[in-house]
Amino acid sequence: MATRTPLIAGNWKLHKDCAESVAFATELKDALGADIDVDVMVAPTFTALYPVCQALGKSPIAVAAQDMFWETTGAWTGEISAEMIRSCGCTHVIIGHSERRQFFGETDETVNNKLKAALKAGLVPVVCIGETDEERKQGKTFEVLDTQVKMGFKGLSAEELATVVLAYEPVWAIGTGNTATPDMVQEVHAFLRKSVADSLQKELANAMRILYGGSVKSGNIAELMALEDVDGALVGGASLDTESFSGIVRYKR
Repeated sequence: MATRTPLIAGNWKLHKDCAESVAFATELKDALGADIDVDVMVAPTFTALYPVCQALGKSPIAVAAQDMFWETTGAWTGEISAEMIRSCGCTHVIIGHSERRQFFGETDETVNNKLKAALKAGLVPVVCIGETDEERKQGKTFEVLDTQVKMGFKGLSAEELATVVLAYEPVWAIGTGNTATPDMVQEVHAFLRKSVADSLQKELANAMRILYGGSVKSGNIAELMALEDVDGALVGGASLDTESFSGIVRYKR
């Protein structure tokens, strides 16, 4: 992982209104300061994107949207385009989160559409993949993940995918308190890197950051980050508190 800068990303999900988001972002900026040796990203709700971007200003903390739509304009009530996200000051976007797949009909095809639109708009996509508890019990973990990667990246070249971040989030470990064992995490991340190498390019696979998401806390981040193919974390609940998220960002290598 020597050439891959770790990324610690906080997904705030449906938490914090505008005022709360700005206050928290400011508190987090002050707590972390400018001396951070990893990349840091936070993903507020849509309504808080612009004020949070303003509050973070020139700090090293990047801002992401939690989702997006693949069209640039038109009769798409309730949707937000990549260009609109960019206009708020965001640099990143989360695509294909398991909750979007589980509750809102996200598919590998829509992930692919969104990924292409995000890249065209110059956003850094954090593409989420992961298997359900039932799929893992059936021994389909690698089959599911391989399909999600190949279908999600379909029609894109290695050059186009150069900025993409991949996030492995086993659905059975999200918000449950359950965390995959280090051996399980390393096995899956190594498989994902090989899958990208086999289907696209070895150089891309070696450079691509692969995050782990699934009940990440300050108490387990160092152990996870010590794994060869883990390049950061997509953090949920623990990203909603300054002390806990700062502890994750400042894990001891």
